[in-house]
Amino acid sequence: MTVLIKNANEVITLNNGVAGPRTKEQMRDIAIVENGSVLLDGDRIVAVGSLSQLEAEYAELIAQAQVIDATGKIVMPGLVDCHTHLVHGGTREQEFNMRLNGSTYMEIMNAGGGIHATTKRTRETSFEELYDKTRKHLDMFLKHGVTTVEAKSGYGLDWEAEKKQLEVAKKLQATHAVDVVSTFMGAHAVPRDYKGREDEFVDIVIHEMLPQVAELGLAEFNDVFCEHGVFTPEQSRRILEAGKALGLTPKIHADEIEPYEGAELAAEVGAISAEHLLVASDEGIRKMAEAGTIAVLLPGTAFFLRAPFARGRLMVDEGVPVAISTDFNPGSSPTISLPFIMNLACMNMGMTLEEVLTATTINAAYAINRGEQIGSLEAGKQADVIVLDVANYKQLQYFYGMNHTNTVIKNGQVVVQDGVLLQH
Repeated sequence: MTVLIKNANEVITLNNGVAGPRTKEQMRDIAIVENGSVLLDGDRIVAVGSLSQLEAEYAELIAQAQVIDATGKIVMPGLVDCHTHLVHGGTREQEFNMRLNGSTYMEIMNAGGGIHATTKRTRETSFEELYDKTRKHLDMFLKHGVTTVEAKSGYGLDWEAEKKQLEVAKKLQATHAVDVVSTFMGAHAVPRDYKGREDEFVDIVIHEMLPQVAELGLAEFNDVFCEHGVFTPEQSRRILEAGKALGLTPKIHADEIEPYEGAELAAEVGAISAEHLLVASDEGIRKMAEAGTIAVLLPGTAFFLRAPFARGRLMVDEGVPVAISTDFNPGSSPTISLPFIMNLACMNMGMTLEEVLTATTINAAYAINRGEQIGSLEAGKQADVIVLDVANYKQLQYFYGMNHTNTVIKNGQVVVQDGVLLQH
């Protein structure tokens, strides 16, 4: 199938000539083509330029193309949500009410809520129920312009339930339009029956779970929650190094609630990303910049927990490549609206309009090792493109709390048209 998207007010290409994740001022260079058009053929991008340029060079292709008139709109790469806990059972709205009445995240977790509550529900929920629920959430992501999602396990905390989550994600990768990239996170919490025997559970993750994840090809990344009361930096290091030895790329939930040298550990073990970082130290930020570790910031979590926001402005200025994600999960960020998360990053982390576009496209793609395939509009890359019903990119955050997605093209196929999800 050939598709021509023509006459957009702006085409935000993110193709600024920089190889790899963008840092510092590179994050502001979003490479706009005014009055631009984009030509797609099959599942690839053919060219970006003015309509007259494309017609002169690709007349034969254009003659058979489905035409999408983007007059008065903007065009950009599909959004990449690089940190979610996509597959889970149940909801936790009662905890939201508890927090509004003064309970802290760790107090709720220690009382049997938090991750443990979702673990119980996930274990009890069948594969088919988890699949159907998650598919509906992916449909919602797609309607908000998200074409690739990372999905962490971690609500099983035993092998059978962890495997079930990963297999749901794997089936959705095969059956849903959205690309689903899997991360194993068996070390999301210490099960209640291992309290006081945390090292025993670490050994189970390392010697029993991780080898099966690798053997079955169920995940590409290995994540751990390095936090006081969860896993220590040394325990986290053991888990991440064990995963590396099996070919799983390390990620880390770091410095979310208390400073715990998680950012420093991410840099030391060569993690592709460190995530959350609400209270990361100056030294940790410096080490991440030196190592090129991507900071995946999750302003929706800070917003929902009424916690301090990560120092996004400082991280960008210090040279850390920054990505932004929803952290979609049932306890601390129950939202699939990446556009709203982008607004929070502008309003509460001091990031610019251009930086949040970079952070949710090309840098987010590199945070899940997909930067060579997606995240920018370049010839040869995967044809993941969205058309947004605003006159220019500055209006995306000016008109906040709204979904501006008009059309979504995934792998060259139109899957959302005029805001309506098509059969896929």
